[in-house]
Amino acid sequence: MNKKIRIYTDGACRGNPGPGGWGAVLIYEDYRKEIYGGSLLTTNNIMELTAVIESLKKIKFTSSIIITTDSKYVKDGITKWIYNWKKKNGKTANKKPVKNKELWIELDNSIQDHKITWEWVKGHSGHTENERADFLANKGIDSLYK
Repeated sequence: MNKKIRIYTDGACRGNPGPGGWGAVLIYEDYRKEIYGGSLLTTNNIMELTAVIESLKKIKFTSSIIITTDSKYVKDGITKWIYNWKKKNGKTANKKPVKNKELWIELDNSIQDHKITWEWVKGHSGHTENERADFLANKGIDSLYK
């Protein structure tokens, strides 16, 4: 596990639900890759999760990855809440079905082969790579109309 990769992700939605986009910046040594996409009818949380999942799909080797997100929903969901969801068969503490369950399962499966460190950064606070991920997420929305 010698590859050290940084990933910066963001999701955006114009209306919630509404058209949404996701974006990510992946950095490995001097290599940089930017990715984005969108969906016509989605939610911000779905786009936040999708940004991380799509980023991890690009990683072909077991790696040490730092994922920086401005979504506490994603960070807390994957580092705290998911353990109880698994114990409770996909139910929350209130015994309601976990929202976006399929995406949480996909994300959980995507991180198993890697050593992941999760970082949260306040959105729209001037963090260069988070701002770039936000730009890409909005580009994902714009690409729906071309």
